[in-house]
Amino acid sequence: MREIVTFDAYATLINFELGPTTLKVLEDRLDLDNLDVDEFLDDFRVMRFQAVLEAYRPYHEVLHSSLRNAMRLHGLEYRETDGEALVDAVPTFGPFPEVPEALRKLKTKYEIAIISNSDDNLIARNVKNIGVEFDYVITAQQAGAYKPDRQTFKHAFRTMGVESSQVIHVAQGWEYDHIPTRDLGLKRRVWINRYGRKGSADYQPYDELPDLSGLPKLLGC
Repeated sequence: MREIVTFDAYATLINFELGPTTLKVLEDRLDLDNLDVDEFLDDFRVMRFQAVLEAYRPYHEVLHSSLRNAMRLHGLEYRETDGEALVDAVPTFGPFPEVPEALRKLKTKYEIAIISNSDDNLIARNVKNIGVEFDYVITAQQAGAYKPDRQTFKHAFRTMGVESSQVIHVAQGWEYDHIPTRDLGLKRRVWINRYGRKGSADYQPYDELPDLSGLPKLLGC
C-alpha cells in the first residue's frame, strides 16, 4: 500500500521569517519606544488566522488585509506598498538547515508532498529553495480553502489518490494542522515542536520532534 508523508510548509519546512520581515518593512514608522513589538506581531498572527476562516481569497490578499488590520489596531499608518513588500518577501524564504537532507532520506521509502496555505506562485520559489523534488505540492489556491478547513486536506487526499489512512502528516502548527487532523483517520501525525511549546494529551496520538532531523529514523528510513 502506498504511504505518503505530507508536510505543512511554512514554519515546518520553510523558515517563515514573517515577523522580522514585517518589522523591516515597517521600520520607518515603528516607534519602538511606544510599541510592544511582540504584541503587534501576535495580533498580526491572529489577524491572519481570522482571515483564513473567512470566505476563500488568495493568500496575497490575506497578507495585505491582515497587516492592514493589525496596523490599524495599533494606530499605525498602512500603505499598500507595505503589503506588497511583505508578499514579495515570502518566496525568498528558504528551508531550515536540516530539512533538505531529511527529505532526501524520506524519499528513499515514501512519496512526499506539501499541503500549504499559499498561492501557487508564492510557494513555487520556496519549494525550489528547498532543492528536493516533491511528488505533490497542494495549495489553498487549488483547494479553494485554507487549513484548518478540512476541505483542504480532503482535496489533497483526492489529488494524491489516497485514503487518509495512507497519510503521515508532519507539521509545526496546532491550529492549522494538528487540531483539524485529529479525527481524519491519518496513519500517523508528527508534531515538529520547533518553539518548545507544551503539547496536549487531548490531541494524541502524535509523535513529537524538535525539528526534521530525527524524522527519517522515526519513520524507518
